[in-house]
Amino acid sequence: MAGHKDELACTYAALILHDDGSRVTAEKIKKIVKAAKIEVQPFWPNLFERVLADKNLDDLILNAGGSGGAAPSAPVATVAATNTTSTQPDKAKEKEKEKEKEKEEDKEVSDEDMGFDLFGME
Repeated sequence: MAGHKDELACTYAALILHDDGSRVTAEKIKKIVKAAKIEVQPFWPNLFERVLADKNLDDLILNAGGSGGAAPSAPVATVAATNTTSTQPDKAKEKEKEKEKEKEEDKEVSDEDMGFDLFGME
């Protein structure tokens, strides 16, 4: 479990350096980790420096966790914008109908109908 803590500490240190606009180096990572009173294995700061040396951290941050390509949003937004004028009244009517159905369902179903009282008040 110590490796996880070490990796996390170095990750945060690298993000701090990046946010500050500084170059991510092993020495700077060690300095930040030491200031935080965290002990890490000596290879972690060096590893982070080598891995991040030729990387754009902004790209890594923005694309973190993305397993697949993002769907193009501009064409979809354009199509949606052109279709909103003709379908907005229809959508409003649909929402009203849904609300009415929900109200009817709420009236039909109650705790008494289910045969139990949650708080034992009856």
